[in-house]
Amino acid sequence: MSFEENMKKLEQIVAELEKGEISLEKSVELFSSGVKLSAMCKQQLREAQLKITDEDSAD
Repeated sequence: MSFEENMKKLEQIVAELEKGEISLEKSVELFSSGVKLSAMCKQQLREAQLKITDEDSAD
């Protein structure tokens, strides 16, 4: 999934958790998914930063 798609899904998870209308089990499941998505987003940002850095170095 793209960075934008991951961020959108992460925002949906946060909104769902903030409502507080779900069971503890579902909250834990969503939180776990959110942590994984957050890690994926961080990795995608690192890769983009490296790409930009590499392009700057090539110039």
